[in-house]
Amino acid sequence: MATTTSGASEPDSVEALKRVKATEKEWEERLEAVRAEAETTLRELRDEAATAVKDAHAEADRDRSARLERARAETAKEAEAIVAEGRRAAEAATRGEGRGPLDKKDAVLGVVLGSLGTD
Repeated sequence: MATTTSGASEPDSVEALKRVKATEKEWEERLEAVRAEAETTLRELRDEAATAVKDAHAEADRDRSARLERARAETAKEAEAIVAEGRRAAEAATRGEGRGPLDKKDAVLGVVLGSLGTD
C-alpha cells in the first residue's frame, strides 16, 4: 500500500523555484543596469566638476593678472608723481626756496623748546 504524495507536489515546487530564479535574474539585471547608469552619471559629474574647477582656476588667474597690471600701473603713476615732486623740490632748493630744513628751523625749535619755556 504504497501511496506517494510527494509526486504531486514536486512539479509545483520546481515551477516555484523556476519563477524565483527568473525573478532573481530579472532583479540582478535591473540592479546591474542601475549600477551602470549610476557609474556613468558619477563619471559625468566628476568630469563636469573637474572642468568647472579648471575654469575657475583660469578665471582666477586672469582676474589676478588684471589686478596685478592695474596695481603696477597705479604704482608707476604714483612713483612718477613722487619723483616729479622730488625734482620740483630739488629745483626749488637749488634756487633757495621751498621746504628746506633751514626754512623750518625756527618753527621746529619753537615747537621743541616751547614746552620748556612755559614752566
